[in-house]
Amino acid sequence: MHPSQLLFRLIGWMFGLAVFAIGVINTFWGNDMGFGIFLILLSLIYFPPVDTVIKRLVGFSVPVILKMILAVFIIIAALGVGELFNKIDI
Repeated sequence: MHPSQLLFRLIGWMFGLAVFAIGVINTFWGNDMGFGIFLILLSLIYFPPVDTVIKRLVGFSVPVILKMILAVFIIIAALGVGELFNKIDI
């Protein structure tokens, strides 16, 4: 495996887990269960095994640039709209 592929896979796992955790926090400790479930579902595209399944089913995987743009929107939504800091008492 090429080092850049390994780096993207590692970043995918880390960001996917972070978004998954934010989704769980919003689902159980927030006032918007739907937003939390939406974040949990969005986090799945960052996990490499799910990316492989999507590629096998559809024929192509989600491009890295689209994942990066989506990551920016997830961060903005989780920190701003989702009021993450208020939910974890920071």
